[in-house]
Amino acid sequence: MSMISRRKFMAVAGATAVVSALAACGSSSSSTSTAASTGSSSAAGSEAGTKALSYVALCCDTGTIDDESFNQACWEAVESYMGTENCQYYIPEADASDEDRETFIRQAVNDGAEVVVCVGYLYGASLAWAAEQYPDTKFIAVDVTQADIGTDTIPANCYCITFKEEQAGYLAGYAVAKDGFTKLGFLGGMAVPAVIRYGYGYIQGIDAAAQETGNAVEVNYFYGGQFYGDANITSRMEGWYSNGTEIVFACGGGIYTSALEAAVKNNGYVVGVDVDQNYIGVNGVEDGSFSYNPFITSAMKGLTESVSDSLANIDAGDWSSIAGTNGNFGLEEGEYVGLPTAEGSWNFRTFTVEEYEAVKAKIASGEVVVDNSSEDSVKPTTSDLVTVNYIQ
Repeated sequence: MSMISRRKFMAVAGATAVVSALAACGSSSSSTSTAASTGSSSAAGSEAGTKALSYVALCCDTGTIDDESFNQACWEAVESYMGTENCQYYIPEADASDEDRETFIRQAVNDGAEVVVCVGYLYGASLAWAAEQYPDTKFIAVDVTQADIGTDTIPANCYCITFKEEQAGYLAGYAVAKDGFTKLGFLGGMAVPAVIRYGYGYIQGIDAAAQETGNAVEVNYFYGGQFYGDANITSRMEGWYSNGTEIVFACGGGIYTSALEAAVKNNGYVVGVDVDQNYIGVNGVEDGSFSYNPFITSAMKGLTESVSDSLANIDAGDWSSIAGTNGNFGLEEGEYVGLPTAEGSWNFRTFTVEEYEAVKAKIASGEVVVDNSSEDSVKPTTSDLVTVNYIQ
């Protein structure tokens, strides 16, 4: 049996083993895992046979692999780099425990993964265990910090990747308020650090633009407590839009579907998250689902790029340069956060790319400092022009 064939078999067998192992622990419905293949690969993936790496596993955040956002962006980076036959992913249920995540990691290592990419801060405690249990395995931890892991230092076989989401949120909030919208919303998924930072920056950007335009702005602010849309959240969003909300920043994986459904019923707009989600609106127009593109912009962070770069570092023998460190990426470090500026993705009425580049440059230089908080109990300070309705 060839190496590629063996990997494919092990991915399928591994998925079954994880479900069985969880059932034996009394967690038969708490987590599931799915063998990976989306049927696409890049030139990098097609040359996987020439790489030092032969097999990589992705342990996902809660939600789905096709969330058009966080999980999907990380998976596409792994699959594109490695090729479809040389990687797999695991998806936990919403109520997955640390032990469930340890089971995923254990199975990935047993299946031969030399690198395990763990996405989401909930992997912190599991990584503390895994780093010690598997010292020869390399772990890339996306949206995970040393504090999440809980060790005195980042383990020597871990590389943490975090982003300055508050900067991306600021740019999105500034842009929509500068464009003249005054009835805004923020729909967060779960109140996890990355989502909180997006929202924290969003309010600051709105306030900065409001002070420049002189427009009073009202913002509804709510966490759905999950990373997927459902009838209850859609109903709440329909209430917002029907009462005048013009744009909702839908920040939390697949929860955007509820905001999107409500927006198109009321001729409203949404701000996408993590990746440029404009194509969802374009596809909806092309297939007749939407009469217009409801995605006005997206607050992005370089998930795909950072994961791909990390794998390339390992392949090139440069793991020691990043091992045991936390790369925290924002505008000071390069183009790691921001809004999409391609013509098809720029759907503002009057706000220009030139204005956007100007405010982005001010953040990069330090002239504009975007405050950061990962605590939901801490609220950003705003001027009298901005009213935020924090909804429990």
